[in-house]
Amino acid sequence: MRTIACAFMLSSAIALAQQKPIILHDAALVDGTGAQIRPHVDITLHKGYIDSVRPAFKKAPKDADVVDCTGKIIIPGLISAHSHLGILVNNADPSPDAYTTENVTAALNQFERYGVTTIVSLGVNRDLVYQLRDQQRAGKLGGATILTAGRGIGVPNGAPGLNVAPDQIYRPANADEARKDVDELASHHADLVKMWLDSGHGKIPPMEPAIYNAIIEQAHKHHLKVAAHVYTLADAKSLVNANIDIFAHSIRDQAVDPGFAQTLIDHKIWYIPTLALDEAFYLYANDPDVMKSAFFQQAAGPQLLAKLQAPDYASKTLATPQTEQAKKDHEIAMKNFKALHDAGVNIGFGTDSGAVTGRIPGFSEHRELEDLVAAGLTPLQAITLATGENGRLMHEINSKVTVGLIKDGYSADLIILSADPLMDVRNTRHIEAVYHHGVLVPNPPPQN
Repeated sequence: MRTIACAFMLSSAIALAQQKPIILHDAALVDGTGAQIRPHVDITLHKGYIDSVRPAFKKAPKDADVVDCTGKIIIPGLISAHSHLGILVNNADPSPDAYTTENVTAALNQFERYGVTTIVSLGVNRDLVYQLRDQQRAGKLGGATILTAGRGIGVPNGAPGLNVAPDQIYRPANADEARKDVDELASHHADLVKMWLDSGHGKIPPMEPAIYNAIIEQAHKHHLKVAAHVYTLADAKSLVNANIDIFAHSIRDQAVDPGFAQTLIDHKIWYIPTLALDEAFYLYANDPDVMKSAFFQQAAGPQLLAKLQAPDYASKTLATPQTEQAKKDHEIAMKNFKALHDAGVNIGFGTDSGAVTGRIPGFSEHRELEDLVAAGLTPLQAITLATGENGRLMHEINSKVTVGLIKDGYSADLIILSADPLMDVRNTRHIEAVYHHGVLVPNPPPQN
């Protein structure tokens, strides 16, 4: 019987198709449904999918490769419904030249080795993303599975205020241009549409209602869901009336009310809280111990680590008005998330990782789990949002995608842990192995 470290890595789609079944033997299972942990389970992987989930065998079958998982806990691969690619170089520096195959592939590989096996790259993509997605679907490119909103639709001289190339964002000046932009997204078979409309605390022009109404209407004609970058409750209520599908961030200007929660339920709108978003502006200055683990340091990389550990970084960061606002926004986001979750709103899981310095692919998703628990969820509830519930959202976005559960017929995306995440959600960082589409991912992150 093999150990996990000796598990055979398959490097091509042909090899995957020819492999024998892999049995992950005698694990404790958290399956993504929200059910309690199940001890002594065998999970059979075959041709990229979960073939069966059964009680642990008494006698090893001869026609399978067996991986002994005694004492290990297995959870589904994490899913980020809100991340970004190709905005930062080395996780540290925004650049209009960052959207390259090399940088995007590096980010996808980092997500994957940290157990984030599926991401939605929610806007600010060069059209290169469609080629990379097609290569993945043909089995020619690894890394986290990409779903994408393509370029996304922003505002001339407005949001998003990122240092990226002009060909990474559409900025229509009127409703007709907006409809054409949606048509172009549809022609590329984008998985969904993303738009930005807020005014950045009144500092930049907002998107006109005629434009965002046109975007939503045209997207729905193409059977595409629309996700909106949102900040204020007033904008959120306007978007509900416009038939929005997904809020890509928390409401952060004021507390939400029960009536708003019921409206989201009635309209079947998804809410992605991205709690790690505002926190990333000040986390490393406020709590430098976060940066001490090898788990963090490898995700951050040397360039970002040098910035965050500079002698004057903490003092300058904590003194800025942006930090004070971010702390207020984070506090409101935490409370609003919990209120909407408890009311029964559809909650997704995402972090805005990759968008700005400090939102780190792979690490931020594990930090988001910690924030969900700090907001009042149990570890099991937090993991369920990041896996099974988010898998439901992925399936609504693209009906061909079946991820998030360890269940027959689902993609064989899972994480083997050496510590129990239901006792402490930070134990999701004790990654012993990651399987993606049934293939063992090399070089998992350090566990401390």
